[in-house]
Amino acid sequence: MKIFLLSLLSFFVLQFAATAQDTFSIVAVDTLTGEVGSAGASCLDNSAIAGGAIIISDIIPGRGAIHTQSYWHPTNQANAHQKMLEGLSPEEIINWLENNDVQNQPGRRQYGIVDFDEAGSSRSAAFTGVNCMDWKGHYTGANYSIQGNILLGQAIIDSIEARFLRTEGSLADKLMAALQGANVVGADTRCAPEGVSSLSAFLRVAQADNEADSLYLDLNVPETPDGVEPIDELQTLYNEWLNWVGQQEKQADNQLFEVFPNPAQQWVQFRHTLQKTEQLEVELLDLQGRLLEKVSVDNSSGRINVKDIKPGLYILNLKQGERVLASRKIYRSL
Repeated sequence: MKIFLLSLLSFFVLQFAATAQDTFSIVAVDTLTGEVGSAGASCLDNSAIAGGAIIISDIIPGRGAIHTQSYWHPTNQANAHQKMLEGLSPEEIINWLENNDVQNQPGRRQYGIVDFDEAGSSRSAAFTGVNCMDWKGHYTGANYSIQGNILLGQAIIDSIEARFLRTEGSLADKLMAALQGANVVGADTRCAPEGVSSLSAFLRVAQADNEADSLYLDLNVPETPDGVEPIDELQTLYNEWLNWVGQQEKQADNQLFEVFPNPAQQWVQFRHTLQKTEQLEVELLDLQGRLLEKVSVDNSSGRINVKDIKPGLYILNLKQGERVLASRKIYRSL
């Protein structure tokens, strides 16, 4: 049974390799957080290949990301993955792929690759074969590569790049915004009759310590009903994910720094669960950010005097150096 299923999967993969052409996508890294990201969409969906556009995405946490698109072939993708593991740079990987295409047809492939070098700096490279279907092209920046083929025009990747560069926030925020830059009917021209940009879309981000099969963020819209925009569906999933992450972080933050009683009249007790690597401090601020009191934290708990301040709302910060680790609002009662 297992052999039959593998054979069936191979059949579908080869069918897809023969027909996959139209995709727009972005790969990027964040040198501050060590995150690696991958996002894209295509006018191929779950009916063409299991998972839809996500098949082009290959992330190696802590190292980089590879997109192999336009007549996607599993062997080319596997080879690119292996070359990244061997330490080749994005440009070297692409040069190798050009010279070693599994079907000797590099002119119809498209690649986007980004990684970290040994010093943690970002590198990127892209390739668009002359035989990819118009409109075709790519852009690269210090930490990203954007590529697409069978597009409405150059304006699609212009918009993807502009959204990525001007969006503030996390790498995931920037990648989601970048995809929204291509949320145009017929961005992938084969989808124009459907009234959508594409038929499937994905967004993935790996933190440095993730396993390849267990990423920090891994969202996929493999298909949608007729006329439903997959990038909008992906945005809904992303918004739900952000809400869930926020709740998880809030719970962790509450455990990190507890304050009581609240409201308080004379003293506020505090407790933290940090392993100290340098001196911790707790500071009391008013709502205008003016420092009213500050105490050094020698143990896992302590207290701060509030009896000499007026009744009202105040802020209590747990700090390590200049970094605020946790913040709580407290109320000084009568």
